[in-house]
Amino acid sequence: MPSCPPLEIVSAHSPDSDDAFMFYGLATRKVRSAKVTFRHVLEDIETLNRKAMQGVYELSAISYHAYPYVADKYVLMASGSSIGDGYGPMIVAGRPMEPEELKGKRIAIPGTMTTAYLACKLFQPDFEPVVTPFDKITDAVRERSVDAGLIIHEAQLTYDREGFHRVADLGRWFKNTYDLPLPLGGNVLLRSLSAEIQSECCRMMRESIQYALDNHAEALEYAMGFARDMEPRLAEKFVGMYVNHYTLDAGEVVPKAAQKLLDLGFEAGIISKRVQVEFVR
Repeated sequence: MPSCPPLEIVSAHSPDSDDAFMFYGLATRKVRSAKVTFRHVLEDIETLNRKAMQGVYELSAISYHAYPYVADKYVLMASGSSIGDGYGPMIVAGRPMEPEELKGKRIAIPGTMTTAYLACKLFQPDFEPVVTPFDKITDAVRERSVDAGLIIHEAQLTYDREGFHRVADLGRWFKNTYDLPLPLGGNVLLRSLSAEIQSECCRMMRESIQYALDNHAEALEYAMGFARDMEPRLAEKFVGMYVNHYTLDAGEVVPKAAQKLLDLGFEAGIISKRVQVEFVR
């Protein structure tokens, strides 16, 4: 009796060096399965958040902030989270500024569904958000079309050399306030997939991350192709920040931190639905 052909899963993630690093084993077919094959789609995280609300992709990277709005369709994967443990998105300005001065200011943000925006609203509820492509935020601050900018990705490592001043590190604030890391992005699977397929996807994701960690040099070289002309030393530092032991396995800490973050968002009126986080392995 012939065996069933593998099920094709569309795997959508962002074209960022940390995502590229963790998906390296899957994208290059170093990690394979008789049950599942992956077709990779690259889109920015805000687009992925919006498409997840419509259930477009079987496996997708999303912001943790988006989870309450997609939890009816998706379940979180225990592998693949980007976690800021005492560091994370930053608010920067063109001049030295105290955090209290942010009140009422215009702040460029990378999207209203990003976890960075949620954390920023929890940190300072009273500001005017100006949605700006993430790679144009420092430009907006430099041109003074905004008072400050909420930066994610590699700009967290280069802002000072470009003459910007850090007003707040939201990952550090979250850690100091709640003694928890800040869950930024994660991977989700459609609930409509069978338990067997979900489990196989989780195994492959975990093995892909482990493969990248075990073969660091080749995975980093691959990820460099997604690092927006960043020098290798900075790309390695950025990947090291956001692909860590929490990425390999969320354990008990990440679900606890994610639940705390989303509960805070709901209680502050930023998130319209209270949700219980749910992970599959």
